[in-house]
Amino acid sequence: MLLTNHVLAGAVVGLLSPTPTRAFVTGVASHAAMDAVPHYGVRNDDDFLPVAVADGLIGLATLVTVARFAPRERRTRVVAGMLGGCFPDADKPSELFFGRSPFPAVVDDLHKRIQRESHRRFPQEVAVAAGTALVVRLLLRRRTAR
Repeated sequence: MLLTNHVLAGAVVGLLSPTPTRAFVTGVASHAAMDAVPHYGVRNDDDFLPVAVADGLIGLATLVTVARFAPRERRTRVVAGMLGGCFPDADKPSELFFGRSPFPAVVDDLHKRIQRESHRRFPQEVAVAAGTALVVRLLLRRRTAR
């Protein structure tokens, strides 16, 4: 699952959550649920890294943009949801830069076991991103219209 999709799902969670803590925890849960659904992914590091770097930058830009447009009174919850949605994937940059995951092996094993990835599902990822971005936009419009 692309990180950008986890950011967008976390934004939805944050916009609907009553507290930042609940937003973060629910964001983490949304990550697990999304990873359990068949999605795009590659196991070969040579194919993964270029996609991961581009996706990471797009995900970061998305996080900053959504945070900027979130209503001030909900901004902390929205950012907490987005960070929760991304948190389980902290293993990837940590492994790349530091040679190890920040999580216990049991967490990494579970995270890898629930993945149902295929390199053929990239169009599905784009559709999920577009649909989730639309939901975020509608929720932001609804929240700022009040």
